[in-house]
Amino acid sequence: MRLLVSGGGTGGHIYPALALIERLKQVEPDTEVLYVGTTRGLENKIVPDAGIRLETMQMQGFKRSLSLENFKTVYLFLKSVHHAKKIIRDFKPDVVLGTGGYVSGAVLYAAAKHHVPTVIHEQNSVVGVTNKFLSRYVDQIAIAFEAARSQFPADKVTMVGNPRAQQVVSQTDSDFSWTEYGLKDDVPTLMIFGGSQGAPKINQTVVDAIPEFNKRNYQVLFATGQKRYEHVKQQLASVKLGANVKVVPYIKNMPAKMPKVAALVSRAGATTIAEVTALGVPTILIPSPYVTANHQVKNAQALVRKNAGLMITEDKLDARSLLVQADKIMQNADLRQEMATAAKKLGKPDAADHLIKVLHTAINEHK
Repeated sequence: MRLLVSGGGTGGHIYPALALIERLKQVEPDTEVLYVGTTRGLENKIVPDAGIRLETMQMQGFKRSLSLENFKTVYLFLKSVHHAKKIIRDFKPDVVLGTGGYVSGAVLYAAAKHHVPTVIHEQNSVVGVTNKFLSRYVDQIAIAFEAARSQFPADKVTMVGNPRAQQVVSQTDSDFSWTEYGLKDDVPTLMIFGGSQGAPKINQTVVDAIPEFNKRNYQVLFATGQKRYEHVKQQLASVKLGANVKVVPYIKNMPAKMPKVAALVSRAGATTIAEVTALGVPTILIPSPYVTANHQVKNAQALVRKNAGLMITEDKLDARSLLVQADKIMQNADLRQEMATAAKKLGKPDAADHLIKVLHTAINEHK
């Protein structure tokens, strides 16, 4: 298969695409892939590091208020459509997959106008502006949350899940030991992780809660985010950490560690939801309030409704609310097992395979 993938800006658009590509190359080794992203997005580092060919184009989003910048946005979109048509003519893809972000709008629009098979993958429960725009042009639409189905033309939609789920499940055979962090393997561990950059409100809350965490009969591994580690260390300078609490800047190779955690505290991004449901990890979700259409709250609610997770909105987040929810899970092994089972029922551990089938469906429709 010759696959052209477009999606950029954030890891939430990029990592599912990379997981899909990894699986596709396993089942169809002669696959050739070209990734089209933006000049400024995270894909500029992540995609080449994964050994995938990358082409970029300049894009920007619309301003919500009246702004002359929106004229530039329209100009860049039209310019990018022209650029995308050239890329498509040169690469000659069998199918084009869009995973979100403004750049995928130009690329998939160009592909559809060139009568090339097209598929979009929507990772969130609230559909993004770009995918709403594209839904009338593309051949197939793959979703990761049932809540997204009603926001698209019904006859195009297939539930597939998030390819990242299949990727993490394939990496669970790990010899990781908590002793790497100076913790114990026979004590339940709560991992707190606000994203690679860290989340200031989550960090402050955990700092405030550490004197109490020190007294608990479970372990806490707290990742501050690389940029915020020194600041957190300064805040904790006068606080003695218990032997059961470890503070680190970042947690490498998260898929190897996730199956070993008793519970997780995290944001409610689509990739995180895919991982915890595939692995069956009880989770306390703290949705980011800084995302479009508050979609992380909707993502979290999908788990809360099925008793697969707990949620604390950021406006209600403080040391006390975090400790109450952490204790609720960490001091009740039966509840953890119930939540793990409920989470797994929501998981799609073969999501990449399902998305590959959708790609082939789009190709076959054009034959």
